Amino acid sequence: MYAIIEVGAKQFTVQKGDIIQVEKQEIKSGKDIDIKEVLLVSKDKKVEIGQPFVKEAKVVATVLEQSKGPKVISFKYKRRKNTHWKKGHRQKLTVFKIKDIELS
Repeated sequence: MYAIIEVGAKQFTVQKGDIIQVEKQEIKSGKDIDIKEVLLVSKDKKVEIGQPFVKEAKVVATVLEQSKGPKVISFKYKRRKNTHWKKGHRQKLTVFKIKDIELS
């Protein structure tokens, strides 16, 4: 059984026991959340597609931690102009563990 969910304007394919990293959500570590933005659910050979979301379907997940992603360097350079920029960025992330996919 798997599902396609939408979290933070991005879509993820998840199964029970998966660990995913999403953009930072304001939820404390250790809490369980219900994700109701389920776009597709597949159970055995049956597939249900939502328009836009599947009614009566939800994914239960646990927040493992709040962390940061890898550092990304942005570098711009203009030749013969004696000018350049170097900027770094680390995206804040929330780590989820998928506990269950429920379909009523």
